[in-house]
Amino acid sequence: MNKEDEDEGQPAQLALAMQLPDDETFASFYPGDNAQLLTALKNAAVGQGEEVIYLWGQAGGGRSHLLHATCAEVNACGHAAASLPLERHRQMSPRLLDGMELLPLVCLDNLDAIAGVEEWERAVFNFFNRRREKGVGSLVVSASTASRNLGLLLPDLASRLDWGVAYQLKPLDDEGKLGALQLRAELRGFKLPTDVGRLLLSRLSRDMSTLLAALDLLDNASFQAKRKLSLPFTREILGL
Repeated sequence: MNKEDEDEGQPAQLALAMQLPDDETFASFYPGDNAQLLTALKNAAVGQGEEVIYLWGQAGGGRSHLLHATCAEVNACGHAAASLPLERHRQMSPRLLDGMELLPLVCLDNLDAIAGVEEWERAVFNFFNRRREKGVGSLVVSASTASRNLGLLLPDLASRLDWGVAYQLKPLDDEGKLGALQLRAELRGFKLPTDVGRLLLSRLSRDMSTLLAALDLLDNASFQAKRKLSLPFTREILGL
C-alpha cells in the first residue's frame, strides 16, 4: 500500500475508531465486584486519576463495553475520544495512531491481538512516548491477560504498560449475570422475571454475549406477539 492509499483509507479507519455502540454506557454496565475499576474509568473520562489504566479479563466479560462507556462519557462532555479495536488491526494502518496523542481520551482495546506484530507494537510504543511528552488526557488499554503475559516483542512497550494502574475485570457470578440481564431489560423498557432469567442461565451458555443475544430475541418476540415474558413463552421462543 502506498502513502496515497493509506491516506485515503484514514477517514474510514478513523470512523471505525470513533464509532460507539449506543447501548454500551456506564448506566448499562452491571458492576458486580468492579466498583473500583468503574470509579477509575469515570475519573479518566473527566481527565482525573491515573494517566494509564490497564484492564484485563476474560473474553465476554465486558472489557470493550467499559472502554466504549468511557469514550461515551467524554463525548457527552463535548470532547473527542477514540477506541481502537486492535483485534481488527489487519483492517487498519498503524499510522492511524498519528496525532491521537492530542485527544483527551484514547482506548486501545484487545492489545493482545497485536502481540508479535512488530509494526503495530512499534506504533503503539511510539504513541505511548508521544502521549507522555504531550501530557494530555488519559489512556485506557484492555487485554485478555496481565501485561506480563502478553508475549510482546518489545520489552520497552511492556514497561510502558506499567506506567499507570492495572485492574483485573472480575467476572460476574450467576446472581450478577441475572442482575445484569434485568438491568439491560429495564433499560430497554421491559421486565425480565427472575424465573425466566434463571432459566436462561441454566439452559444457555453463561457468557454474557450469548445471554444478551437471547434477551434481545425475547424482547423482539415479546413485542411482536404482544405477550409478557413467561417461562412457557421463553421455552417456546428459544426451544428450551
